[in-house]
Amino acid sequence: MKLNTRLVCLLALSTLAVGVSPALSNPVRSAQSQLTDITVISNNIELNRAKNLARQAAENANGGLGEYRAEAAMHGASAQSPFVENGDGTWTFTFQGHKPGASVYTVETVVTVSQDGRVRVDYNGRIRNSFNVR
Repeated sequence: MKLNTRLVCLLALSTLAVGVSPALSNPVRSAQSQLTDITVISNNIELNRAKNLARQAAENANGGLGEYRAEAAMHGASAQSPFVENGDGTWTFTFQGHKPGASVYTVETVVTVSQDGRVRVDYNGRIRNSFNVR
């Protein structure tokens, strides 16, 4: 990948501004590393958005927050949420939920979300036997 000299300089300066020592002997490598970091952050933002859209779809499908709460993993860090990256720009989340105040999960929901924000509820019903108990 050929990097623009201005981009390399801006990335090197931004690295210095936050107090991280860049690899001064090879600023192009440092810029490429930072571009990788930017890509990872971008992917995490997209995954977090997808997780939130999946949880909201389950909340809507189950009568709203007055009737349904998704498991804690759907409220925490997106990387720890129960998802599979499908390799086609979509993620599929499979998670459980219950009535507010209940301690036993009664609902399983499977939602597929695309990077452009399209949401499809693939399954929403009783917990199936094949579901891994958390």
